[in-house]
This record gives sequence, C-alpha cells and structure tokens, in this order.
Amino acid sequence: MLIRVGLAIKDARLQSYLAKQLSDPDVRVEVFGPPRSVWQRALHSGIDVVVISEAFVLRPVDNGIAILNELPESPTTIIIHGGASLEEHARLAAAGADVVLYSGLSKTRIYEAIDSALESRRQFIQRKRFDRRGSVEPKISDFLMESPAMQVFMEEVNQVIPSDSPILLTGETGVGKEHLAKAIHAHGPRSVGPFISINMAAMPENLLESELFGHEQGAFTGAVRYRRGAFELAHGGTIFLDEIGEMPLHLQTKLLRVLQDYEVKPLGGENIIELDVRVIAATNRDLEAAVSQGAFRQDLYYRLSVLTLTIPPLRHRKEDIPTMVRRFTTLFRYKIGREIRGFSERALNAMCSYDWPGNVRELMNVIERAMLLCHSQEIGMAELPNVFHGDAVDDGKLTPEILLGTDNLLSKTLPEVQRAVMDQVERLYLERALSKTGGRINEAAQIAGIHARGLYNKMKHLGLRKEDFKP
Repeated sequence: MLIRVGLAIKDARLQSYLAKQLSDPDVRVEVFGPPRSVWQRALHSGIDVVVISEAFVLRPVDNGIAILNELPESPTTIIIHGGASLEEHARLAAAGADVVLYSGLSKTRIYEAIDSALESRRQFIQRKRFDRRGSVEPKISDFLMESPAMQVFMEEVNQVIPSDSPILLTGETGVGKEHLAKAIHAHGPRSVGPFISINMAAMPENLLESELFGHEQGAFTGAVRYRRGAFELAHGGTIFLDEIGEMPLHLQTKLLRVLQDYEVKPLGGENIIELDVRVIAATNRDLEAAVSQGAFRQDLYYRLSVLTLTIPPLRHRKEDIPTMVRRFTTLFRYKIGREIRGFSERALNAMCSYDWPGNVRELMNVIERAMLLCHSQEIGMAELPNVFHGDAVDDGKLTPEILLGTDNLLSKTLPEVQRAVMDQVERLYLERALSKTGGRINEAAQIAGIHARGLYNKMKHLGLRKEDFKP
C-alpha cells in the first residue's frame, strides 16, 4: 500500500528537507499550505501519517489531536513542538499524539524518528490485513485435486505465480476465480502487500471511476475529502478486477492507460500517482465475442490476457467431489458447531451424479444447508435439495422415502419425521414459487397465500435465498 504523509511544519527549511528525504516510490508526501488552510487540508487529504507543528493544531490542542485521531484513516500523528519541556511533551502524548518531537533537534534526528514512525505504520497496516483475513487464507493447495483436468490446470497456475504479468481468469460462475486470485497473491512475491478486490458488476457506474482511481476533494458534489482508489490501495500488492466484462467502455480506456503506464490520476486531480501493482482480472463472459460485438476494447483484452487461466467447471472433474465434500464438511463443522461425520453413501453418490450448474459455490451452499438441517451425525438424502432426488419429485410422488431417505429414516422419532416432512414439503413448494417469480418475494408470497414477512421467515428457516432464484 502507498503510504501518504502530510507535512504542515512552521519551519519551511525543515519542511522542505523532510519532503525530500521522505519521498520514496512507496511514500507519497503532500505539503500543506498556506498556513491559514493547513488545518482544513490535513482533515480532508486522506493521509496515513500527519507531521504537524503544534502551532497549526486546532485549539484547544487536546481537541485538535482528538479530531485527527478520529479521521477515517486513523492517521499516525506526529507533533513538532517548539519547547523542550518533557511535561509538555507528555501532555501532548496523553492527548493522543503518537510521537512528539522537539523542533530544536537536528534535521537528521527528526527525519530518523519520522522514518521509524512510517515503518510502524506499515506494520500496523499488515496487522490489520492479517486480522481481517483471519486463519482461512486461500492456499494453492485448496485447488490440488485428483482429476486430470485440475492437475493440468494447476501446472499452469504454478508457472504463472512468480510472474508480475497480468492474469485473466475465466470460467463459469462459482468456480472459485476470486479464491484462486487470492491464492496466487498469497503464494507470489507480492504476498506481503495488499490484495484489493473490486467487482465491476456490483458497483454503480457513476461511482466506479472514483472507486478504481480515487478522487480529490471537490471533484464532484459530495466529494468532501480525498478518497484513495483501489489502484492506490493495492500499491505493492495485487488488484483483482472481478466481472471485468461488465466494465463501461469509457472506463476501459482509462484502465488501459493505467495498465500501460502504471500510473493513475485521481478524479479531479492534477498530480499523477505512480503505481506498483499486479492486475488479475476475472470474467465468466466470452471476452473475444464481446470484442467482436464492440462491447469490450480489443487492446484492453490483449493487455489483460497476457496470461489466461480457465478454471474447469465442477461437472468436468467429478472425481474431485468426494474430496471437496470432506473438506467443506470439516470447514462448516467448525463454523456452525455441529458434530457431523459426513454424508451417507447414497447422498454422496447423488452429489457425484449431479451436474452442479452453480459449481463450487453451489456445492458449498448445499453442504452448509444440509449440515444445518441434519438431526443426526450423518447427512442423508433427506437433507439434500429436491434436485438430488431424481424424477420422482418432478412427478409429484412425495413418498417418505423420497423426502427422508431410507438410510436414516428410523434414526428419527415420529415427531422429528413429521417436522422433517413438513420442512421438505414447504421447501419444495417455496422453491417452485420462487423459481416461477424469479426470486421476487412479494409475488411468491401472493402465490403461497402468506404475508411477505412470513415468507422471509420460512426462507430463513429452510436456508433459501432469493438470489438463488433470480434468472
């Protein structure tokens, strides 16, 4: 990540010296001035480290330091004080200043102290990233499977990991493109840097340019302070551009310039920011067809597809399903706190025979849902959605064997069987109602003859999501 340092120092020579010494490819220095606008500039500049003379801090000083500490970036605050009194320095530190330096020290000593604070800031950012990712950081080993298709694919992946060239990940929805991008980042030379993800399809078009490239204060109505873009945040690491095929044409031109020159100009800004990032893009669309239709720039496609990796869909590597079922069962066992050994042989065979149009994401959803509904230590056919029960469900023959499965029917009491049958019948009915309405809750509730709020409650209980029924 690019560290932004703001200087607001009364001594012009010291300020000039520090601006020169601190400048670095990974550090962007901004000098605040003139004196009458220093405070407002400091509040709206989006900086990580502020070096400010005590005379420029808003009065009372305790309140001014508190305002700095409460900024969205939680900047490291370094106060340059004109007095050498230890008591005064202690008071400023107690008010929230991270570092207090006496202006009478040599310029070299002051620079060394600030440089040390910058290193502490870098470590702080690293700790925040680790805490956010937690202990389930994606690994390349997550993709090591038994099927020939995945073994060939992973040989290609291992070849491109050490490179810095752009990567284009293609494949159907749900195959794990973002998970793979994170794993490539975690195992590559940029693993100590940030991983920043932007989904082009999920971002409103009028906000996408600002999200990608950042904006200056006053760039548009509502831009009350500087905002870093995803490219600046990804400096020193990797930026993942998901659903790249949905990017508007006018922004494709700007993205191409960024990829060619590796520098970005924030919206409404004049200064260029040099970048050091690796770009990984992903799409489930045929970009070559989009190019021929004029919906995607040809030169951008060539720039992004220097290295192209296509993740095989799950139906082409069914040999991997048993291994994946065991892995996800273990994962969800800790997540939801259920002691479930695994799936019955019949249930596992049904999962291996299914085509999985939603790929790995659908597999994970089915496993998590089954574990939440299971009343024993083994998951049977009763806990699987109706698509796994064959043609009998489509014919409307809802026998107990279909609804509950013969492999664990007698492991339940009669009241438990009755509740399970009712849940299955309600699930079948609501799945069909939601499929008919394309996931529209109000229309499905009208079909079912219940209130929309009641439908929501039943969907939550049964593990149904309206997003899964949208066309």
